[in-house]
Amino acid sequence: MIGIDIVGIERIKKMHEKFGDKFYNRFLNEEEKDIVKKAETAAGFWAAKEAASKAIGTGIGEICSFYDIKIKKDKNGAPKLKYSKFLRKKFKIKKSYLSITHDGGFAIAVVVNKLKN
Repeated sequence: MIGIDIVGIERIKKMHEKFGDKFYNRFLNEEEKDIVKKAETAAGFWAAKEAASKAIGTGIGEICSFYDIKIKKDKNGAPKLKYSKFLRKKFKIKKSYLSITHDGGFAIAVVVNKLKN
């Protein structure tokens, strides 16, 4: 299962400037907010969560919320993705892979899920 998303960094920056932390609270948990220091990172996390929801075929909505998807960074700074236990079980997800990039004013994320047999 593969998902991809792209978001304009300026869009995320303007939303944060307008609504402050209320905007970040909409899609980031406390640990994720501690990681986000720049609009580029916030945009990457937004794109990652959208891509992850697309990789399971639901999008963000009734079945999958932004809070069902958690993003961390490993010791080398690479992003790691984890679905909620409910989603891992429902969609038989064994392992997830995440890549985020920023360029030309955009953040792009790709998620690949390996499923259990």
